[in-house]
Amino acid sequence: MYYKMMYESPLGSMILAASDTALVGAWFEGQKYCYGSLQGEVMREEDTPILRKAARWLDDYFAGRMPAIMALPLSPQGTEFRRLVWYLLCQVPYGKTTTYGELAREVEARTGKKMSAQAIGGAVGHNPISIIIPCHRVLGAKGQVTGYAGGVDKKIALLRIEGVAVK
Repeated sequence: MYYKMMYESPLGSMILAASDTALVGAWFEGQKYCYGSLQGEVMREEDTPILRKAARWLDDYFAGRMPAIMALPLSPQGTEFRRLVWYLLCQVPYGKTTTYGELAREVEARTGKKMSAQAIGGAVGHNPISIIIPCHRVLGAKGQVTGYAGGVDKKIALLRIEGVAVK
């Protein structure tokens, strides 16, 4: 059983989802891959302690504070490869960025398997916990803002909240 609640962010409505023990989803309403691997799962509208904690985390984030990712119990659902990429996203500090290529090199170093920036892009794009797992901090090879499942306009806004100058 999963629980969900709506969160009204300055960038639009978000859907937060949790199990009994961890946050499993945070999506902008209508974003690409909304609900991800939870599609079709039973979700009850309920205000749980984990969902309230996630909402407070987002309140802090949108207020320009730097909430710690590890302050929330997270359990993104996905393949081992995707979970590794999402783990690496959590290592990118607030106000900093990385590139798909840099992430590909890091995955290669950890797994010994040849990795393409496109494969990384697929995993980044399917991140089920937007903002908190900071996929918005990933840029193209030349530092350009590229796709974001919630919309490039939201990615730019998130980077600006963190003080990142975007092109």
